[in-house]
Amino acid sequence: MDKRRVVVTGVGAVTPLGNDAETTWNNLITGVSGIGPLTRVNADDFPAKVAAEVKEFDPTDFMEKKDARKMDRFAQFAVAASIMAVKDSGLDINEENSEQVGVWIGSGIGGMETFENQYQNFLNKGYRRVSPFFVPMLIPDMAAGQVSITLGARGVNSCTVTACATGTNSIGDAFKVIQRGDALAMVTGGAEAPITNMSVAGFCANTALSTNPDPKTACRPFDADRDGFILGEGAGIVVLEELEHALARGAHIYAEIVGYGSTGDAYHITAPAPGGEGGARAMKMAINDGGLKPEEIDYINAHGTSTAYNDKFETAAIKEIFADHATRLAISSTKSMTGHLLGAAGGIEAIISVLSIKEGIIPPTINYVTSDPECDLDYVPNEARKQDVTAAMSNSLGFGGHNATIVFKKYN
Repeated sequence: MDKRRVVVTGVGAVTPLGNDAETTWNNLITGVSGIGPLTRVNADDFPAKVAAEVKEFDPTDFMEKKDARKMDRFAQFAVAASIMAVKDSGLDINEENSEQVGVWIGSGIGGMETFENQYQNFLNKGYRRVSPFFVPMLIPDMAAGQVSITLGARGVNSCTVTACATGTNSIGDAFKVIQRGDALAMVTGGAEAPITNMSVAGFCANTALSTNPDPKTACRPFDADRDGFILGEGAGIVVLEELEHALARGAHIYAEIVGYGSTGDAYHITAPAPGGEGGARAMKMAINDGGLKPEEIDYINAHGTSTAYNDKFETAAIKEIFADHATRLAISSTKSMTGHLLGAAGGIEAIISVLSIKEGIIPPTINYVTSDPECDLDYVPNEARKQDVTAAMSNSLGFGGHNATIVFKKYN
């Protein structure tokens, strides 16, 4: 059976760089950082002092206040980004097509803020003061559920939870839903709101976060002086659509999604496998799935967390798959500006990848100052690069050994 072709027709975002995709992109390509002082919790309680927080987000711009009160912050982000993505796509979800429009949105940890607040209510006042909306606000799948309800999308409805690979796995899984004929369109990506006391405490306890107190230099992927990632929040959502359906309604097409790879390290709960071999297999799988050759990839939006192991092993994995072409690839970690949005990272980075194809601009890796002999590829240091991008790859690698890669190419 021939695979159906799938294209990206809409994008929507809420990020530390802006509360829509356009603002986020414009800030990225000018090297603006969304990282600032940690304010959503008391920074004096933690060794990490900076974060990538969403600013001036008002959920009532997208939903009724009574509905917003029944959603955790991560679900609010998902609903807002999805509304913007569908509007951008021009897709009319109605009674005739609603069963063929699905939602696949993941979250790495779900409603942590809700959990912490309601647990305090329980401890201080007993079970009767726990909100009846506690469980629906907490569970990670409620982003997809709330988006489905808001949009009236009644097709495939699912949620992937694969830590930092969540957003990329979600988009890849949604791509396959359309490709095999189970939907005409999917609203997909990731959402996360992890800047809470327990999340920050947990990541500090396992020494994953940077302790550099300077927001301007704390996140420095692939740089020799990197010391950990910066916790971020937000949502990145794309509308995927079966090509013929998109053409029939005259949709604007950003790019075509052609490949998806997903693998497991089977090695360690937090550390990547030596040499990044699991990530390498995901990249190879995605390239093969897209019917491409490694040398046809122009740009990689790297996982690039600014941690010692990830950056070294992701570099090694790229070298393994791309061989001599690795030195000719443009690679950047936009987490240097957005921070690490955990389950939402892959959603944001998919948007960045398709916009790099559409606009012919590759965002930089900012704060790259000191070269690391183990990270010796072209990371597009400090300034965006105008370059034609025919095919772009996005990598996401998560705790638990989850590896996910998706490949986009220019639509012809």
